[in-house]
Amino acid sequence: MHAILEKSLVLSALQKGELDLQGQFLNGSNYTFLVKLNYAEISMTTVYKPVRGEQPLWDFPAGTLGKREVAAFLVSEMLGWDFVPPTIFRRKAPLGAGSLQQYIDHDPNDHYFNFSDLDKQRLRPVVVFDIILNNADRKGSHILRDKHDHLWLIDHGVCFNKEDKLRTVIWDFCGEPIPDNLLGDLDLLVDTLSRPGEQVKDLSKLLQPSEIETLSLRTRGLLKTRLFPFPKRNIRPYPWPPV
Repeated sequence: MHAILEKSLVLSALQKGELDLQGQFLNGSNYTFLVKLNYAEISMTTVYKPVRGEQPLWDFPAGTLGKREVAAFLVSEMLGWDFVPPTIFRRKAPLGAGSLQQYIDHDPNDHYFNFSDLDKQRLRPVVVFDIILNNADRKGSHILRDKHDHLWLIDHGVCFNKEDKLRTVIWDFCGEPIPDNLLGDLDLLVDTLSRPGEQVKDLSKLLQPSEIETLSLRTRGLLKTRLFPFPKRNIRPYPWPPV
């Protein structure tokens, strides 16, 4: 993991640490806060999204966006891709239950629309991740790079819908074969989702059974075509705003 703290320690701190509200992020439709966390010898910055600050959406069940953030982290872990910062759903927090995620220190001016062509070549697994999650809001600024040049993905509150809602700024690889190493990881994910286990049990606490089944079906679909898809004509393919 490209972070100073071990992931297990970060997850424990997120669950048990004392939280001190520092301020609010003003961009975005849902309430999001910067929080200072202290736990034992650990002091870290986190991003807190309370359920009570979620704006109602017609196509997602109310009060579920924070849990979808955590579900994205779990799927990233199942794949072994280490894309999503450690994220948990915490019931006792300053403004009530919500998601809590490790904050990634990054340059806000460094995003997809400023990436070089070489940088963009690294995004194939990001595209695969968004396809299987059915990410309805992959903006350019949702792809971060830390000081170790590790890619991180944030803002997954509108993922896992059963209906096709893929909206992303990354359509660079349409029609290209998906690399074999990524297909191998997808095959392992399908196998994991098909068997009862602790990871699937944890995912079941966050998503509906039908949403988990659709996650598996989308993954199987990529394993069958083995190609990066083109945008579907009947669905708006880009998020707004794009950054």
